[in-house]
Amino acid sequence: MDEPVMRLRASELEDSGDHGVNPTGNGTMGEVIAARFNRRDLLRGSLAVTAISATVGSRALAADQQPAKQVQTSSFDFREIEAGVDATHHVADCYDAQILLRWGDPVLPGAPAFDPKAQTPAAQARQFGYNTDFVAFIPIEGSSERGLLVANHEYTNEELMFPGVGNQDAKDVGFAKMTRDLVDIEMMAHGGSVVEIRRENGAWRVVPDSRYARRVTAATPMEITGPAAGHDRLKTSADGAGKMALGTVNNCAGGVTPWGTWLTCEENFNGYFWGKLPEGHAETVNYKRYGIGTPAYAWGKFHDR
Repeated sequence: MDEPVMRLRASELEDSGDHGVNPTGNGTMGEVIAARFNRRDLLRGSLAVTAISATVGSRALAADQQPAKQVQTSSFDFREIEAGVDATHHVADCYDAQILLRWGDPVLPGAPAFDPKAQTPAAQARQFGYNTDFVAFIPIEGSSERGLLVANHEYTNEELMFPGVGNQDAKDVGFAKMTRDLVDIEMMAHGGSVVEIRRENGAWRVVPDSRYARRVTAATPMEITGPAAGHDRLKTSADGAGKMALGTVNNCAGGVTPWGTWLTCEENFNGYFWGKLPEGHAETVNYKRYGIGTPAYAWGKFHDR
């Protein structure tokens, strides 16, 4: 497999995608919406505004003109705490917080106790993943005391998971220190978790060995349904029918539908696997636009996707 051209830390990978890459003259999403809905339409009801905002997000709505800044007051009154990183979970005075789940906590039955110095792919696949992003509560039978906690595991920080090995070690040229096991642990730490939780005596707890518990990783087989299923651009060497995908990574945004299903969305997929297209390939322009070929992870060293 090809060696990576350049390496990016996880934070740099995030920043690298924070710019416009549309080479066409097409209008922005904000302009498209403005052409369909006028201001009076949007102001007729809060439902319309909510629907538009939830669908496209604040950034996508932004067109060329920036709205005037508005001063918003908060209903929360608290003494600000200083930013910092240490071993203590800090909260403002007169507030408290409960740590419900941490990286490595058991999710599936049979998950071993977490040992950061003895991690394995099999253990991580049954444990709570890394870097939770979107989190939601889905009630069970309409209860506010019992439900499912669903959480994304967006990405991993090698330099924290495996000290002296990861991306902050500038001497690790070509991911030389990253082994197959370390890569597979990272892959199992991505994806998402579903756990059952209950509130008892004012405190939340995880229900162990729940029949609802689930871990989704970068190796979980997934069926593709809907209009895109079977499209040529979804066909791979592993699935010529274009109806199966293997795993999910970099899940960032998410949501819960009115009928109680969990939506999750990927980003920064371009930074994981390696490989180059043959000269003149039809997807060359798209690869360049997405930034594929500048990996932040060593996955392509052991997995050909």
